[in-house]
Amino acid sequence: MRWDPEVLTTSSGSPIGDKLNSLTAGPRGPLLLQDAVFLDEMAHFNRERIPERVVHAKGAAAFGYFEVTHDITRYTKAKVFSEIGKRTPIAVRFSTVAGESGSADTVRDPRGFAVKFYTEDGNWDLTGNNTPIFFVRDPIMFPHFIHSQKRNPTTHQKDPDMFWDFVTLRHETIHQITFLFTDRGIPDGFRHMNGYGSHTFKLVNATGEAVYCKFHYKTDQGIKNLCPKAAAELAGSEPDYSLRDLYNAIADGRYPTWTFYIQVMTFAQAETFRWNPFDLTKVWPQGEYPLIPVGKLTLNRNAVNYFAEVEQLAFDPASMPPGIEPSPDKMLQGRLFGYADTHRYRLGANYRQIPVNCPYRTRVQNYHRDGFMTVSDNQGGAPNYFPNSFGGPEDDKMYLQSRYQVSSDVARYNTADDDNYSQLAQFWTKVLKPEERSRLASNVAEHLQAAQQFLRERAVQLLTRVHVDYGNAVREALEKLKNQKIDSQSKL
Repeated sequence: MRWDPEVLTTSSGSPIGDKLNSLTAGPRGPLLLQDAVFLDEMAHFNRERIPERVVHAKGAAAFGYFEVTHDITRYTKAKVFSEIGKRTPIAVRFSTVAGESGSADTVRDPRGFAVKFYTEDGNWDLTGNNTPIFFVRDPIMFPHFIHSQKRNPTTHQKDPDMFWDFVTLRHETIHQITFLFTDRGIPDGFRHMNGYGSHTFKLVNATGEAVYCKFHYKTDQGIKNLCPKAAAELAGSEPDYSLRDLYNAIADGRYPTWTFYIQVMTFAQAETFRWNPFDLTKVWPQGEYPLIPVGKLTLNRNAVNYFAEVEQLAFDPASMPPGIEPSPDKMLQGRLFGYADTHRYRLGANYRQIPVNCPYRTRVQNYHRDGFMTVSDNQGGAPNYFPNSFGGPEDDKMYLQSRYQVSSDVARYNTADDDNYSQLAQFWTKVLKPEERSRLASNVAEHLQAAQQFLRERAVQLLTRVHVDYGNAVREALEKLKNQKIDSQSKL
């Protein structure tokens, strides 16, 4: 194929006559400071990298649409759900959590599953994971949990002591920790895992009636996981395994889909629920709060440029259109601030002007002005203060959020011991099959054996509080690994 290339230019648009040779005083002479072509190239190169995400740094994304298949307007007035057959453009980003941008896709780690709906009432960002629960229930613990999963400040290595020290001191983590060490702890790519909004949200209908809800998206490709051995091999031979699998599937026309559901709980039910319905470390039993089908997510386009559409793709849980509101979920409340704030640090105060983040299906009209990287018309000559008498945008009472009552004493409430074991005990006894329990115990022991003895003992005690068989299974698996190590050393 013969190409007819465009003329190469500098970043200011000036045509370049020679891009292969620097401007020097003679063939052996020094460079000249007037070499604008070289300076333009090098100065930009020095600034190519932006801060990577503190969490969810390694990821992949794709684009497509959400289509409504069932009517839920009795629960919400959100326009994204307004009628059966309606399609809304979406962007979805998948990720690992603790690893850096260059880390392997096949590590044992939760997977991020964040969906951006480009609705006509602004963007709706539904951030979640591939598990319906999380490690902590109070956002004040979030930075400390993440630090325990990251690198030791002295050795700059992942540290089992840090990991198990935090887990065994904060028992609310054990529900998610257990999920992490089950077979689903290493999904076979992003297409073969479920997604969950995880948090409790509030839906409000056209008459102002509100209910609490949870969002689920179940993979239509079927659940597939990697065994630890295969995952370890792929981490060395193909660290971008999940990214490649998603990209190639879409490029080949094998568009992945997920069926979208909600769970609904009335305010009255929330008052009498035996657990805190806003506790992110717990689930709502589906036998009591069944899944209600809503629609389907379809991904049918890869990013044209990774940096522009994936690295700069930013999600903010506070971005909710009318009809969807936050609940008292403490972790959600913390994330309402945390996510947007990290984007302002990484991408700048005007990160929503970046095309992939822009709410392009509506018109942004506010009193935000200026700031680094303002690339819009900065709202022209419209008034930049409110209220005003010169035609600036005004609020509309029809978009007020629902009213609700709060009456309690302000204090720092300790929820560390808020029933950390009963749901997990049910998971161990009623959900996991015997062979799955055996693999779970082996996976836990394999990681735990690298921690110090007092931490191993503390972990076994914690697991025994969940169920005596769970603790015994891990204790036996640790003893087996210990004996194998002794045998191997004796043969040297």
